[in-house]
Amino acid sequence: MSISLHHLTGEREMENVHLAVEEEDLYSGYNDYNPTFDSEELENDVGFQQAVRTSHGRRPPMTAKFPGTAIGARPLASSFGSRIPMASSMGRPMTGAVQDGAARPMTAVRAAGYTSSLTRGSNFDPLGQSKGPAPPLEAKNEDTPEEKIKILEKKVNDLIEESCMAQSMGALQLALEKAKEAGRKERALVRQREQSGNADHINLDLTYSVLLNLANQYANNEMYPEALNSYQVIVKNKMFSNAGRMKVNMANIYVKQKNYPKAIKFYRMALDQISNAHKEMRIKIMQNIGVVFVRMGQYSDAITSFEHIMSESPNIKTGFNLILCYYAIGDRDRMKKAFQKLISVPLGIDDEDKYIPSNDDTSSNMIIEAIKNDKLHQMERDLKVLAEKYIMTAAKLIAPAIENSFASGFDWCVDMVKSSQYVELANDLEINKAITYLRQKDFNQAVETLKTFEKKDSRVKSAAATNLSFLYFLEKDYDQADRYADLAMNADRYNPAALINKGNTVFVKQDYEKAAEFYKEALRNDSSCTEALYNLGLTYKKLNRLEEALDCFLKLHAILRNSAQVMYQLANLYELLEEPQQAIEWLMQVISVTPTDPQALAKLGELHDGEGDKSQAFQHYYESFRYFPSNIDVIEWLGAYYIETQFCEKAIQYFERATLIQPTQVKWQLMVASCYRRSGNYQKALETYKDIHRKFPENVECLRFLVRLCTDMGLKEVQEYATKLKKVEKMKEMREQRVKSGREGSARGRREGREGSAGSAAGVSTPVLNSPKKASIMEVDGKAVSQTESKQLSPLLDSGRDSGHSSNSTKGERLSAKMRSLPGSNEPYEASSPKEIDASYVDPLGPQMERPKTGAKKRVEDDDFADEELGDDLLPE
Repeated sequence: MSISLHHLTGEREMENVHLAVEEEDLYSGYNDYNPTFDSEELENDVGFQQAVRTSHGRRPPMTAKFPGTAIGARPLASSFGSRIPMASSMGRPMTGAVQDGAARPMTAVRAAGYTSSLTRGSNFDPLGQSKGPAPPLEAKNEDTPEEKIKILEKKVNDLIEESCMAQSMGALQLALEKAKEAGRKERALVRQREQSGNADHINLDLTYSVLLNLANQYANNEMYPEALNSYQVIVKNKMFSNAGRMKVNMANIYVKQKNYPKAIKFYRMALDQISNAHKEMRIKIMQNIGVVFVRMGQYSDAITSFEHIMSESPNIKTGFNLILCYYAIGDRDRMKKAFQKLISVPLGIDDEDKYIPSNDDTSSNMIIEAIKNDKLHQMERDLKVLAEKYIMTAAKLIAPAIENSFASGFDWCVDMVKSSQYVELANDLEINKAITYLRQKDFNQAVETLKTFEKKDSRVKSAAATNLSFLYFLEKDYDQADRYADLAMNADRYNPAALINKGNTVFVKQDYEKAAEFYKEALRNDSSCTEALYNLGLTYKKLNRLEEALDCFLKLHAILRNSAQVMYQLANLYELLEEPQQAIEWLMQVISVTPTDPQALAKLGELHDGEGDKSQAFQHYYESFRYFPSNIDVIEWLGAYYIETQFCEKAIQYFERATLIQPTQVKWQLMVASCYRRSGNYQKALETYKDIHRKFPENVECLRFLVRLCTDMGLKEVQEYATKLKKVEKMKEMREQRVKSGREGSARGRREGREGSAGSAAGVSTPVLNSPKKASIMEVDGKAVSQTESKQLSPLLDSGRDSGHSSNSTKGERLSAKMRSLPGSNEPYEASSPKEIDASYVDPLGPQMERPKTGAKKRVEDDDFADEELGDDLLPE
C-alpha cells in the first residue's frame, strides 16, 4: 500500500518514513519528548504559521498510524491522492508513535475560540470584532416604481394624520389645506399605479380615508356644498363598504343649513342601510329624526320617534324631549306618564358607597383612592348631574300644567321623585316651589314653604335658611335676617351664601370689622365668590382702608372684566385717593360698557371740571342731561356754564326745567327772570318777577327787582311794590328780633344742654343703609342689583360718595359763586345781598353725598324682585 505524502515546507524532508505495522507496540513513544512541540517556539515556526493562515490549518487533522510533525513533511490526504483508511477499519490509531527522532504528531482537540497566539499578548476576540465595522448595507434603489409608490403612500398617510391633529387643536384652515394636499397626493398615487400596470392593486382604504377626511374638514370650515360633494363621491362608489353611513353626516349638514325635509330624507335613507345589528347607531339616528321633527313643529311625528326609542333603549335626553313634546300639545296624562318614565331610566352607574374606603383592607383602600377621581368616575358624576338637571327642569315645566294649581302639580312631582332613585331631589323641588311663590308675589306662601325645612337635614336646612334670611333682609327685618343667617351657618358652616348674609346683617349695624371677617371666611370657603369680594371691598372703604379696598376691586375686575359696578368703584377709590386722571380712565371704561349711564357721565363731567377742562366737562354733562333730564346738579351746572359763556338765552331752558322739577323753590324762577333781564328782554323779566311775586309774596328779592324794574320803566306799580317791600322787610326785621331776643333770654339756661346735645349728635350718626335719601339697600349705585348679587345677598353696594368729600364741597361753592355773580354787580337791579337767594334754596334730595352716583334711578321694586333667584346652591336657572 503506497501513500503519497505532501510536504508542508521545502526546507526539510523526511528521510525515513516507516509505516506502522500491527506487531509494533501501540503505546510506544509516549514518554519521548520532542523539542519541536515547545509551544513557546510556535510563533517562530514558519511552517506552523503558514498552516494556520491557510485552509490546511482549519481542516481537522487525521489520526493515522504513522507519525507526523509540523516541522517535517506531514502526509495529508488530498483529492488526487490515495485516501487514508478510516480508524474504524484499521483499529485504534496510533497517536504518539515516534521513530528515529521523529516528532510526536499534534492532536486536533482545542477549546472553542482559543488560539495559541494569545500567549504572546494578543486580545481575546472570538467574534472577530477587531477587523473593524461591518460594511454598510446596500442602498435601496428608489428609482423602482414599487419604491416610489410606497413612499407616496406614506406621504398621504402622514398628511391625513397632520390634518386630523390640526383639526383637534382648532386650526381648521390648516387642517383643510392638509386634507386637500393629501387628496392631490392620493390622485398622483393612483395615476402612478396605473402607469406601472398595477391598477388592480389600488389601496381603496387609503382613498376612502382621504375623501372622508376632506369632507369632514370642509364641514368643519362651514363649506357645506363642498362637503356634500365629497360625501356624495363616497356614497356613490359601490366599492366602499359601509358608505351608507355617510348619509348621516350629509343629513347633519342639511340640519345646519335648516333644510329639515332633506335632512329627514337622508336620516331615513341611512336608517334603511344600517342593519339591526347596529342597534345603538339606529337609536341615535331615530333621536336625530325626532329632534328635527321638533324643529319643524311636527310634534306628533317627533313623539312617534321618541316613544320608539323609550321602548327600545330608554335614555335621559329622549325622555326629556318626549316630555317637551307632550307639553307642547298639552296632554296632561301623557306628561305624567313620560315623567314617570324619565325618573325610572337606569343610568348604569355605580353607587357612591363603592368609593368609601374601608378601614380593614389597605390594598383595596389604595385602589379606591386611585379610582375615586379617575375619568370614568367623573363621567358617571357628569351623567348623574345631567339627569338631575333634566328631571328638575321637567318638574318645573309640567308642575303648573298637570294640575289645576301649580302647588298641586309640584306636590305630585315631589311624590313621584320621592319614590324613585332621585329621592334627594325632592327637597330641591320644594325649594323651587318656594321660588315660584316669590315670582307670583306670594311672599307669605314662600316663607311658609321655606320654614318647613327647619327640621330637615343640614344641607336643605342651610339652603332654606339662606333664602329666608334674604327675604327678611329685603323687608328690612334685620333681626329675623340675622336669626336665619345664624341658622344657615349652624347647619352648614361652609356655606358662603350664609356667611355673606351674616356679614350683611352685621354691616347694616355698622360693625364693619366683624362684617369683614365674615366676608373673609366666605372667601376662604369659596375663593371664586365674587359677592363676598365685592362686599369686602365696600367694607374696607367704609373703614377708610382705601388701599385694601382698591386691591379687592382690582382682583374682582380681573374676574369680572365687564362689570360696570366694579369699574365705578375703582374710579371712586382713585378719586378718594386724589388721583383724578386714574378715576377718569376707569370712568371711561364704565362708559364703554354702559354708554347711557347718566350718573357716570355726570361724574366724568365733574372730574373734568375739577381739572379745568370745561369743554370735556360740558360734553359729558350735556350727554348726562340728554339721558336723564331731571338731575338738578347737571341742570344747575349747564345753566351756570351758559351764563358764564354769555349765552343767557340757552340757560333759560335749563332753569325752567329746574322749576318744573322743584316748583316750590323760588331760586330757579329768580334765575329765569335774571336770564331774561341779562339778555335785554325786560318786559319778559318783569312778567316773570310778577308771577314769582304772586307765588311767593313775601320774597324780598323778587320785590326789590320789581321796584327797580318798574322805576326804570316808569310804571305806576312802583309805589305799590315799594310799599310791599317795606312791609315785608319790617316783618322780617321783627321776626329776626323776636328770634334774637328769645335766644338771648334762654342762652344761659340752655347752654349746657346744648353742649351735651351737640356732643351726642356728633357721636351718633344715622345708619347709612337706613337713610331714605341714600341709595336703597338693594341698589348698585342707583341701579337694582343683578341676579348674581341677589342670589348671594349682596345688597351693600355703596353709591361711591362719602360725606365730607372735598370735590363735592368745592363744586357747591363754585356753583354758588356763579349764581351770585349772574346779574353782575355793576347793574342797577342787583341791590340785595345775593346770599339771600341761596338761603331760600333747600334741595329736597338732601346733600349731594346722599345721592347715588351712577346708574339709573331705579329701586328694587316688586317687578324687579320677581326675576331674582334666591340662595346659591339649590336654585337652578
